[in-house]
Amino acid sequence: MRRRFPWGLVLVAFIALPILEIYVIIQVGQVIGAWWTILLLIADSIFGSWLLRREGSRAWTALRVALAEGRMPAKELADGILIVVGGTLMISPGFVTDLFGMLAILPFTRPFGRRLLTRFLAGRLVTGVVGMPPGGPRTAQRPGPSGDVVQGEVIDP
Repeated sequence: MRRRFPWGLVLVAFIALPILEIYVIIQVGQVIGAWWTILLLIADSIFGSWLLRREGSRAWTALRVALAEGRMPAKELADGILIVVGGTLMISPGFVTDLFGMLAILPFTRPFGRRLLTRFLAGRLVTGVVGMPPGGPRTAQRPGPSGDVVQGEVIDP
């Protein structure tokens, strides 16, 4: 079954979210003043880039350790994805995106993000091997040297 593209999510991301960001920035500016709001947005972006660098290097180290140990780095890859997305949200100006970015980057909130990412990706992954018959390689029919199909079974020595 083919899934439909989430156009509503695109609409929210490109229209509603910037409007919400502008509204929040204006509201904060009315409370603390325009210059303090600008300074806070700049400081927030600097903090976001620092946090991105710190957690990104930790995630990279964890990924290298997992690969050196010969285990599947699923957790480490998910952390890397969340850190990149969160860092992008933190560096962009705005308080709402910074909140979501911080939730994606911080180590104590990242497990929740990993669960959401796993649920999102689990339905979109395809399992199986392309070109492999349902019974697996031991029951496969392969053409022989003359082009005829030879029935057989693989026996490991």
